[in-house]
Amino acid sequence: MAFKKIVKDNKLFQKHFKLALWVTLGVAALGLAFLLYLSKDLPSLEELEKFDPDVVTRIVSQDGEVIQELFTTKRVLVKFNDIPQYVKDALIATEDQRFYKHWGMNPFRTVFQLLNNVITGRTYGASTLTQQLARNLYNQIGFRKTYTRKLRELITAIQIERTYTKQEILSMYLNTVYFGHGLYGIQASARRYFGKDAKELTIDEGALLIGVLRSPAIYSPLTHPERAQRVRDLVIQNMYREGFLGPVERNYYRGKPVVTLENEMTGQKQIAPYFGEYVRQIMEQWDEKLGIDLYRDGLTIKTTLDSRLQNIANETVMAQLEVLQKSLNARLLRSDTTELGSLIAGTGISIDSVKLMLRDSIPMAPQLRSKLLVQGELVALDVETGQIRAMVGGRNFKESKWNRATQARRQPGSAFKVFLYTTAIDNRYPVTTEVLNQPVVIHMNDTTDWRPKNYDNSTGGPTTLREALRRSLNLVSVRLIQELVKPSAVVEYAHRLGITTPLRAFDALALGTETVIPIEMAAAYATFPRKGVWKEPMGILDVSDRYGTVIKTFPQEQKEVLGRGTAYIMTSLLQTVGEYGTGQMARTTYRFKEPYAGKTGTTQDFTDAWFVGFTTKLSVAVWVGLDDPQVSLGNRQSGALAALPIWAKFMKASYDSLGWVGQDFVAPEGDVVFANVCTESHNLATAYCPSTREVFLPGTEPKSYCTRHGSTTQSPNVEF
Repeated sequence: MAFKKIVKDNKLFQKHFKLALWVTLGVAALGLAFLLYLSKDLPSLEELEKFDPDVVTRIVSQDGEVIQELFTTKRVLVKFNDIPQYVKDALIATEDQRFYKHWGMNPFRTVFQLLNNVITGRTYGASTLTQQLARNLYNQIGFRKTYTRKLRELITAIQIERTYTKQEILSMYLNTVYFGHGLYGIQASARRYFGKDAKELTIDEGALLIGVLRSPAIYSPLTHPERAQRVRDLVIQNMYREGFLGPVERNYYRGKPVVTLENEMTGQKQIAPYFGEYVRQIMEQWDEKLGIDLYRDGLTIKTTLDSRLQNIANETVMAQLEVLQKSLNARLLRSDTTELGSLIAGTGISIDSVKLMLRDSIPMAPQLRSKLLVQGELVALDVETGQIRAMVGGRNFKESKWNRATQARRQPGSAFKVFLYTTAIDNRYPVTTEVLNQPVVIHMNDTTDWRPKNYDNSTGGPTTLREALRRSLNLVSVRLIQELVKPSAVVEYAHRLGITTPLRAFDALALGTETVIPIEMAAAYATFPRKGVWKEPMGILDVSDRYGTVIKTFPQEQKEVLGRGTAYIMTSLLQTVGEYGTGQMARTTYRFKEPYAGKTGTTQDFTDAWFVGFTTKLSVAVWVGLDDPQVSLGNRQSGALAALPIWAKFMKASYDSLGWVGQDFVAPEGDVVFANVCTESHNLATAYCPSTREVFLPGTEPKSYCTRHGSTTQSPNVEF
């Protein structure tokens, strides 16, 4: 009987055991299936091993200043060793005290919060730093507060712990977490809130940033400084509780006020927005070729800009534009309503409203900016390399992103005469060649006739090329293109010197009636002190990836376009313009004492004013005017009065602040000859002649003596 009972009990046990086993296997299978379901869209091992968050691309100057940042997510990666230890301590003390002890999950904290959620019916967080990192890095996990998300987060966190060291996890977290105001990572937030790098943060500043993580919108030190201070003090208390701070340090840092940057431009002002945009547009052409994402890959674009020269350019351009703007406003306000009415015709804006705008009583209407705001540009190129050192493209980048240094096409006026005179010199007309300074007629392409005049309305007799360029005589320039060189030849030389805009080959070309681009004018003029070598203006040196590896360098086009002798003679002619001609105010008024050469340019009705000039260091093109080429700067606002002050002040401040010493332009040995010539006959001078030392291409110097002033028996004074 007892035996039967034992057998029966064994069968019942086996039955229950099998049932329990099947239930266990079923639950395990369901659990495994559920885990597989949760894991199917989670990051793969390959994705986990590739830490590649969106990072800010930086455009930097040659001296290391950040010019512009390009991003969709504002994040700047920083190395673990560049994050202060007390910032890491503050994070661990506040967010995850058992960080160095757990394996991605804190079991005690998770169970406690789970019970709390069940009892209260509310959802509380229990995520470790690793779980938070998993959520921040991988969109597949999601952000909705559900138990499913929590499990997906936990699975990924465990995988992260298996893939990375604790140090790497901490570094990844501080480089990816959101700090508010569009800022991701400790470096970007340190720059924005305190104007310093992460490694320079103080204990109280680091504690404040860690406190902000709880809720960036609620605890922002910019919008809620009182709340930010309270949460900062709480973090400092946590650091004290965990043994990271002593009582004296705790009390000291809790007593400090919260001091942040007042606005985003403070500490990170865009010193060269037009140049930054110029670089961005170039780099967008290389996106696909290099296989990069300009806005996500954390590139470093090293440029040629010198931030010191750029700051000088900004100041000098804006100071002169303010002077010219006041002059324009005063002229329009005191004139009758005819001129003002014609400017605003069709805009629907009343004259009274426009007058209020001119008095700065109300903002300038966008549709009137092209007609009422004086604009300007400055572009400075390094003579030796052709690299862009400074660029101002307008008065206000936010109002107008049109870069007048690289995009505007304006008439250069007499600044274009360098191409005419270069053509003549290179075709072996010596500087002593005389052309009649008398009225002339230009037959325009529209079948009308134009009778140009000299700026001072003067006329005269035969005039040398040097004297004609010094005085910028229009009548001589027109006769030069009509009698000595062909318009088509001038077009050819202009294009040879880097002018890319279309140029019509007709007589009016001599007076700069065709349009040019300022940066191309600066590059063309730089060819002269460079002994005839033209170099393409260069703005970018190289591009590095986020790890510092150079992935692209930019070659520069250069070519010899003039003989060394021609280039030097043109330099000499333009020196005369600077020293004794239309450009002399740079020395006499603005006290720029270094050797320089250049040319003014003024267009009809004073709508454009130019000065393009160079030293042995820099070639600089300055233009001022209004975007609407029909609007005049005002009577007598010539290149010498409107544009040259910018050039001269920029040059003087640049040489003074950088400690440069001026150098003379050196004649190329063997490519030119010098001779003492009579200033009246322009033949070789005798002892009785009023003479000057003149420069010639070999073989073009005078061969006979002057016969006007006594004996001709002495030898000519010619130097080779």
